[in-house]
Parts: sequence; C-alpha cells; structure tokens
Amino acid sequence: MSSDPHSVLNARLTDLLLEAAGEGVYGLDTEGRTTFVNPAAARMLNYTAEELIGTSMHAVLHHSHPDGSPYPAPECPIYAAIHDGQVHTVVDEVFWRRDGTCFPVEYTSTPIKHDDILCGAVVVFRDISDRVLAERKLRAALEQVEQLKDRLRAENEYLQEEITTQHNFHQIIGDSAPIRRALHAVETVAETDATVLITGETGTGKELIARAIHDLSSRSGKPLIKVNCASIPRELFESEFFGHARGAFTGAVRDRIGRFELADKGTLFLDEVGEIPSDMQSKLLRVLQEGTFERIGEPRTRTVDVRLIAATNRDLEEEVKAGRFREDLYYRLNVFPVPLAPLRNRPGDIPALAAHFMEEARSRFNRPNARMSQANVAELQHYDWPGNVRELRNVIERALIRSASGTLQLDLPAATTSGRSPTPAAVPGEIMSETELRALERANTLAALEATGWKVSGEGGAAELLGVRPTTLASRIKKLDLAPE
Repeated sequence: MSSDPHSVLNARLTDLLLEAAGEGVYGLDTEGRTTFVNPAAARMLNYTAEELIGTSMHAVLHHSHPDGSPYPAPECPIYAAIHDGQVHTVVDEVFWRRDGTCFPVEYTSTPIKHDDILCGAVVVFRDISDRVLAERKLRAALEQVEQLKDRLRAENEYLQEEITTQHNFHQIIGDSAPIRRALHAVETVAETDATVLITGETGTGKELIARAIHDLSSRSGKPLIKVNCASIPRELFESEFFGHARGAFTGAVRDRIGRFELADKGTLFLDEVGEIPSDMQSKLLRVLQEGTFERIGEPRTRTVDVRLIAATNRDLEEEVKAGRFREDLYYRLNVFPVPLAPLRNRPGDIPALAAHFMEEARSRFNRPNARMSQANVAELQHYDWPGNVRELRNVIERALIRSASGTLQLDLPAATTSGRSPTPAAVPGEIMSETELRALERANTLAALEATGWKVSGEGGAAELLGVRPTTLASRIKKLDLAPE
C-alpha cells in the first residue's frame, strides 16, 4: 500500500522547515526521550542528531543550573509541559555542550497533543550569548556611570563644605625671615610629589601653606581634598578615609567614596594628623606605601595616586617616644618638613596682616571709614597671640564690628599681653625706637583723655576713642602714671 503523497509532501516540508530554522528545535516523547533534533540544535549543542535521538535530553544538556548545581528532572519546565499540558517559557537558563561548556538560552516548551491526548513536547531555543554579553556590558557601563555620579556627588558635597568654610587667609602675608623661609620651602617642594609635613601651632596657616604647595604643583588641575582628623569620630575614620559599600554596617544606605579616592591624581591634606587613632595608622601607612586600599564591606582592592600633605600642632617625635604614633608612619610623613613660626615670633608681620584683614572685612561689616592708628598697631604688637594669625583675624573683625565711630576699637586681654616692646617697624615706612613708641603711647592716651574731659568709659569716652575696653584703659592710665592737671 502506497503512502499518501500529500502526507509525504507535508512531512518533507516539515523537515525542510526544521533544517532551515536558525533556532534549535527538538521533540520529546512523554518519557522525556528525544524524538527529533534539527541541525541548528545539534550544531549549538555540539552533538549529532543521531547521538541525541532516543536519549534523555534533560540528562544531556539541562542537568545543571548555571552555577553548576544539580537540576533535578522533576523541576524542569521542559518536562512540565509534558505533564501539565501548559506552555512553559524560560529566559534565564543554560544548556550544556558536549565539551562541558554551557551557553545562556531562552526557550519555550510546548505540549504536543493528538486527539486531546498528550504525546510529547516540542522545545524551541536560541543562544542568547550575544544579548547576555551586551546586557553585562550595559550593566557595567551603568555601574560605572553610578560610580561617577557617586564621585561627582561626593565631590560636590565636599566643595559645598569648602564654600562654607573660611580659610585662615586668602594670601600669604608677611616679609619676616620665618615667612620667607616657609615660602622658599613651598617653592622647593611643590614641583615634586614628595610627602610634606607642616608643623606649627594652631592658627599659624598650615592649610594655607598646603594650598600653596598644591597650587604650584603639577596636580593643581585636580582637587585638593582636606580631612580634619581631629573632627572625625574614632569609629568613622576608616569610612572617611577609604569609603564603604552599601550595607557594610548599620546606616550605610549607599556606597560612599572615601577621601583618598576623591583625591585620586590630586592632593590629600590631612590636618591634625597626630589625632589619627593607632589602629588606623597602619592602614594609612599601607596606602601611602602601596597606593592600594579596600572600602569597608567590599573585597575589591582599589588603586589611587595621591600626593599627601600632612599637618599637625603636636610634636610627633614626642608622640612616637610616648608610643602614641607609629615611628614608621612618622618617617613616611616627614619626608619634607615645613615648620611654621608662631605669630609672636614674627611681630613685624602684624601691621601688614592687620591691614589686610581690615581691608578684607570693611565692606563685609559695612565699616568703610574704619581706620587703624599707630596706637592700635603698637597694642597689637604687644600681644602674645596664643591663637596666632587666626586670632588676629578674629580680633580685627570684632574690632571693626564695634568701631561704628571709625576708630578701631581693639579688645585684647590685658593679662595675656607679652609686655614686650613693639618692633621698630611698627608702622610700615616709619622707624621708631622703643622710647619713641612708649612716648607715642603716652601722648596718644593723654590726648584721648583730654579730648574727652577724662571720661574713661561710656559713649564718647576715651576708651571708645582709643578702641580699648575701659578696664584696659584704666590699667594703662595707672601704668603710665597719668592724671588730670
């Protein structure tokens, strides 16, 4: 009996379609054995069709999850179509090749019925390696964008902090020998990448020197990042320096970039470096020596290129002897020391500094007519300045606020004045001896008293005219042995 020619033709057309299909296609009977495999499926799986037909297809190519863990046949969506009669589509699994490698696939398992009786399933799958690779690249690019956004956000937050923070002063003012030595040191070390240790009392302008070194260096186009080590809680040092990953600890709701990473290719200024806890000193030493670190909660090692400038008001050599500071870290920081002299050791710079601060603050405090007298300068140079240049600035600004009449009214604690004579160059361009200055002080005080009818305090009194507190003027009258005629 001859076969129906239409059936033969249809079967041949089906075979041709399966052979031409670019997707892998194979059939299963109700026992999960392979009934047919098209050429595309055989090619992708690196088997011949003859090797696969009659075998358990799940055991051959679907036996394991992407991570290599076992994939039991009862859990297989391909077989599920044989049992429940439903179409099952999966987009995130892998098939395994003959050589033990795998590739990502998406597939659809469709039940085959004859007279409403399940007789198998047909599986159509495609290799989605290119798409998965593109998705990975896209995710990596998006992650990089997020990292850049985090970095920009962190830099913006840092710059906002900088905008709201006043620096010690905007220029390096003074022509004393200590200032000239400091400026020479800045010019010498700026063009190198050497680590610098700036030492000096609080308020001597350590940050200003650090900024000058950065601005004169080849890194000036990159940021200068400042960290005040004295203001960081002990438990947050590592996060502040190196950053942390989201979820690293309670409250870490997002990734955070540390100061070292922010300063990459630029300069990191560690102010009050002597305040760094001992357990952090070894980690700081490592990043200085190797240029590598890890964020908290992240196994990845990161590399940075940072020029370090440190500053301290402590004697680090004594701290080393006392066991509070690592000796190896001290030597790593002290490559190029820049010591700054306190203001009391350079009184000749006081007139120029005071004039600079007055000029800077006149418009800010709406005191355009405020002026500084020679007596003001002499009083400033008598003072010891425990707070150094920062205190001088504050004194000048406070005096301007109080000087509505135009005459600068200084407010210096009489008990902390040094009692030393002002330097001969008390007023720029005018050289006076000690005797002349004392005579000037006496004459100026007497003139103020006589002009006010010896009214010491109160509105229009001599104290207001001289810009001093009434108690200061009373002490001065006693010291100069002044009395109305």
